Formats: sequence, C-alpha cells, structure tokens
Amino acid sequence: MTIRAVIFDLGGVVLGSPLHAIAEYEEELGLPLNAVNRVVASTAPGGAWSRLERGEISMEQFYTDFEADCQAAGHTLSAREMMTRMGAAAQPRPIMLNAIGRLREHGFLTAALTNNWAPEAGAVSDGTQALRALFDVFIESSVEGMRKPDPRIYALTCERLSISPAEAVFLDDIGSNLKAARAFGLGTIKVEDPRTALSELQQQIDLALLD
Repeated sequence: MTIRAVIFDLGGVVLGSPLHAIAEYEEELGLPLNAVNRVVASTAPGGAWSRLERGEISMEQFYTDFEADCQAAGHTLSAREMMTRMGAAAQPRPIMLNAIGRLREHGFLTAALTNNWAPEAGAVSDGTQALRALFDVFIESSVEGMRKPDPRIYALTCERLSISPAEAVFLDDIGSNLKAARAFGLGTIKVEDPRTALSELQQQIDLALLD
C-alpha cells in the first residue's frame, strides 16, 4: 500500500532528546544508567509519569509523586531539576523541520504524536506551539487522556488523518512505542540519529529529504 502520511514523535525526533538530558543528570547524581526510565516503565500505567502524560495530575503534584516513585526504587533526585533540564534540551532539529516541509510540499500528510504534559499555569510555552503549523494533525497525550504505547492513540491519529495504518510511517525514539505501533499496523522507524532515520524514511517513500 502507498505511504500517504508520516507521523512524528516530538522529543528525541523533531526536538532534541530529553533522554540525553536525563542520562546526564543520572550521571551527575551517580545513579545507574536508565534508572529514571526503569522507574517510568515499572510504575506504568499508574505511576506519576504516566498520570502526568495523561493530564491527570498537575506538574507540582508530579514533582512530589515522581520523587516518591524514584525513592521507592532506591533513587534520590529532584524531579523539578530533571524536568527543567529536559525542557532545555528540547530544541528543534533543523534537519527534521526541513524534512517535514519537503514532505508537505510533495503532498504527504504529517502528524505529531507526542506524550507530553500540560504546561504549568503562567509557564513559558514548552515550544510545541510554534510547531503546530508544520503538521496536519497534532496529537498530545495530556489532551487526549491516553499515551503511547496505548493502541487507542495510534488509532486516533490514523482516524484524524483519514488513513489506514498501512498508509503511514511512524518515527519515534522509544522502542516500546514503536513495538506497539507495529502491532497496530504502522510502518516504523527508530530514531537514534536523525540523519540515519531520515535516510531510511526517504528510501521508503522515494522522496529526497536530505541535502
């Protein structure tokens, strides 16, 4: 079936990786590598991180609850400091913005599918507002009340794009999100290096995306 749409995660794909910021913070604190990710995964779906991304708790509540989740796993950190560092890392990647522009110029549909959280009252924009114009569809976990890898959020994305899963390719940097997307029927590309991922994408859709 012909690919008609490309679905992009934001952090770690279109934007700089929050995972790198977390890893640096873990190293500074002397925590084991991937300690935070293991807490996120092991406490899902009822843990603080999952509830934040579904829009069920405030950021202030998250700070307290996630620190407690980490403490229960034997790790001490400042959730506020961690989130500040993640936000600073989330800068747009020009190579991805350029590719999205070329996709749209050549008639492909584009969607953003991100696990995120509602900004704190009075907070400066998280930067995603300016990205909205790049996409035909913009799906946020905190707005929809569900998060990747829940199959329902992939179904919602395809529904809003008016496509079947087989007509889309999904780019993400987290394996569990991609595994669920493949099971749903989407084509997938894991983003570790943006240029490598775009090289794979352009082969699948037969469109030059790299200079």
